[in-house]
Amino acid sequence: MRITLLLLLSCLTLVSCDQNLVDSQSVAFNDAQWDLLEAPVFEIQPVDTINSYDMFLNLRNNHDYAYRNLFLIAEMKFPHGKIVTDTLEYEMATPQGAFLGTGYSDVYENKLWYKEGVRFRESGTYQLTLRHAMRKNGSVDGIAQLEGILDIGYSIEKQVQHGSN
Repeated sequence: MRITLLLLLSCLTLVSCDQNLVDSQSVAFNDAQWDLLEAPVFEIQPVDTINSYDMFLNLRNNHDYAYRNLFLIAEMKFPHGKIVTDTLEYEMATPQGAFLGTGYSDVYENKLWYKEGVRFRESGTYQLTLRHAMRKNGSVDGIAQLEGILDIGYSIEKQVQHGSN
């Protein structure tokens, strides 16, 4: 009976998480290396122009990732030509070197905040381009092959309203 109840609760948790998911895409990197010149472009077709959404960047890494943080350049191109560029920094490991995110074995999944309360006011196709901006301390040049990154993508979720009175 306990196992059945635990299994039922686990399934309900998974289903409730997926109910908020509107869209997601990702791209995998060959040999778990993100080339400095490789900038995945994702085409986003918004569901509507009225509701607000939360956007996340989803990244999977393994133990070959050698840094505590991650710098990304995210560029959102709107259907009518406007471009918004963000430089983002995410913490990937604790000061002691333990990877953040969820996972087991050798793969860690990171759901990183990108934008909160996004409204896709323009109808049409949006383009999200992601590039890594990692460099070694004291170096001007970026890291040519960022090792340990398995894949990167985005997800769009319905904005969850938290406890309004």
